[in-house]
Amino acid sequence: MLFATIDGIGLLACLMAGGAGGLFIAWLLQSLAVGDAVPADEWRHDVSRIHGLRRTDVLFRLFQPVIQFLARINRAAFREYLPEIDRDIQTAGLSRFWLPEEYLGRAELIALLLLPSYLVVGIWYLGAAGLVVAILGTALTVWWQRSRLHTRAAERLAAIKRRLPFLLDLMTLLMEAGSSFLQALRQGVREFEGHAVATEFARVLTDINMGKSRGEAFDNLRHRLNDEEIGNIVGSIIQSEQLGTPLSDIFRTQSDVLRLKRSQRAEALAGEAGVKMLLPGVLVMLATVLIILGPFVINYWYLGLGF
Repeated sequence: MLFATIDGIGLLACLMAGGAGGLFIAWLLQSLAVGDAVPADEWRHDVSRIHGLRRTDVLFRLFQPVIQFLARINRAAFREYLPEIDRDIQTAGLSRFWLPEEYLGRAELIALLLLPSYLVVGIWYLGAAGLVVAILGTALTVWWQRSRLHTRAAERLAAIKRRLPFLLDLMTLLMEAGSSFLQALRQGVREFEGHAVATEFARVLTDINMGKSRGEAFDNLRHRLNDEEIGNIVGSIIQSEQLGTPLSDIFRTQSDVLRLKRSQRAEALAGEAGVKMLLPGVLVMLATVLIILGPFVINYWYLGLGF
């Protein structure tokens, strides 16, 4: 009777394990399907956006319901921070399908997936205090991903501003040689293919080809990058459209201004270098003094010898 009960429990455990494995495989296959798992009541734009996210991000494809649930919470809890996250997403060149609350939800999901590891390590070494450390580690993981996004956006923006004067010079030469604005822009994008500046101006070219005016396309560029220097260039281009000023003159002037500002930034950094090196220099000098005078001090202290 006892053996029959044990066999029954073992059979039930095997059936439950097999069912769980089957459900996991079905969930995994459904998650890996690129074009599925979209609610029927979504707007067409949202359906296209979600399909795009499922194609470009594996984590979203696997955990779409969880990320969207966290996104609804973020939309209510972090409403004032979402515009800044959205600007960083655009500037960093991430997928245009991301909403800021969904990207933040993705960061929170990664932190939650790492939480068990934090708990195991924290409790193993610190005991009950490890629970607090694990919670802090989870919060720091979200903060680190947010900081990494901001750093990535700043680095990409700096790369665009370094290469932008050369793109404007090329477009100036092409337009003075007889090319139209669209031809010069298309050739400039082709020459700088693979660089962030080419990606952004390719989006400008795409907006123009889709029927937007030149001013609207460049205004979208200004809103995406949200930088003062690039905003001034875009403002000059839009103003030249309204006043009829040749764009080649605007491009030449703005490229000279960008180079001048870059030189000024380099001079400012060079001026700050002396101040930043003051503390390391003092520490090195103190270490040298200790190395030279240290043996004499030790001899005097322990052996009673003079200098």
